[in-house]
Amino acid sequence: MDNNMSFPSHILQIQGFEFSQTFMYPIFFSMLFVYLSLLVSNIGVLVVIIKERNLHQPMYILFCNLSVNDLIGNTVLLPRLMADIVSTDRFITYSQCVTQAFFSHMFGSASHMILIIMAFDRYVAICHPLRYTSIMTTKTVVTLSVSAWGASLVLVSVLLGLTIRLSRCTSIIRNVYCDNASLFKLSCENVSINNIYGLFFTVLLFTSSMGSIAVTYIRIAVICWTKKSKELNNRALQTCASHLVVYLIMLWSGFLTIILHRFPDYPYLRKLASVLFHVVPAHFNPIIYGLQTKSLRQKIKQILCRKVTHS
Repeated sequence: MDNNMSFPSHILQIQGFEFSQTFMYPIFFSMLFVYLSLLVSNIGVLVVIIKERNLHQPMYILFCNLSVNDLIGNTVLLPRLMADIVSTDRFITYSQCVTQAFFSHMFGSASHMILIIMAFDRYVAICHPLRYTSIMTTKTVVTLSVSAWGASLVLVSVLLGLTIRLSRCTSIIRNVYCDNASLFKLSCENVSINNIYGLFFTVLLFTSSMGSIAVTYIRIAVICWTKKSKELNNRALQTCASHLVVYLIMLWSGFLTIILHRFPDYPYLRKLASVLFHVVPAHFNPIIYGLQTKSLRQKIKQILCRKVTHS
């Protein structure tokens, strides 16, 4: 095919994982289990927070943002991926591919934004406990949450807007799902502006989240060091450790995906890393963040004990 000729079809083919027949169904059912457990844990945390009025606090509203984001990010990926594992016809329309890419990048961007807000919430709670209720009001948390989703929407819309303007000269998505890099690689046009904005998007996202969280934790550490309060140190360790672990898991899985995109000799590792970026944080978030938080953990125990007693 002539490299300068646009590909007219709206049907794309996803390269996907290549498995032998022996491993196809074990992998399918493993992924089904992963997806169902992810749904149960995240929806469970959401239901508990929504039903229990004493959990209608800023920190738990932010939990809800994180769980909703994890559910969206994995629902747009895993069902389609499971279908592709057991199917030899891995076709998708261009519009469906763009939609999947949009929500996939929204998931990544919103994860960074929400965790920045959560870091600020922990800073106010630990360093300014007496002013916490006046600073972190419900209105403030809602405003910050809407801003996080709004900023992600603008950044991702521009990212994909620059891609969908391109003509296509091939129809093969060289990944297990659709993302921006896979989409603009369908074109034989000059994609310099896509690479420049993609780099700007990535650098802005990572530097703003890493910078904000580093500054927040340094200030928390300084406060704990100067006050030398055992109670304050314990509270800081309990609330900040879970946030930091969640952030580092998301950060490194994201870094791995970005780095492996630059090494075409390792396509299988790149595909695996891109899936793990969605799945791993979404599994650990409700466990680390939800169950390590005393109020939420106690409430879940109460509900479980109530269910056992009634049964």
